[in-house]
Amino acid sequence: MPYIIAEPCVDVKDKACIEECPVDCIYEGGRMLYIHPDECVDCGACEPVCPVEAIFYEDDTPDQWGGYVNANVDFFDELGSPGGATKVGKVDYDPPFIKELPPMGE
Repeated sequence: MPYIIAEPCVDVKDKACIEECPVDCIYEGGRMLYIHPDECVDCGACEPVCPVEAIFYEDDTPDQWGGYVNANVDFFDELGSPGGATKVGKVDYDPPFIKELPPMGE
């Protein structure tokens, strides 16, 4: 998994990253956005446009947000690899790790 989205995106979901992604691999969940680990081509176009600095290269994810690496994978356990977020639309789901977080982004 090249890039992941971490805590600053929870309850914010700015979506500037979605507009920059050339392969449509950023999916919208209930509380945050998720990068599909198999569909991402590691271009990095999403990272500089994120206004809350929530996108990290997997190996550069700050330690306090390490759980978000797994959350980005877990989001796709049931969804699989649909081959593009646009045709899927918003998915009313978040992994338990994200669901259990207190409200953020206010």
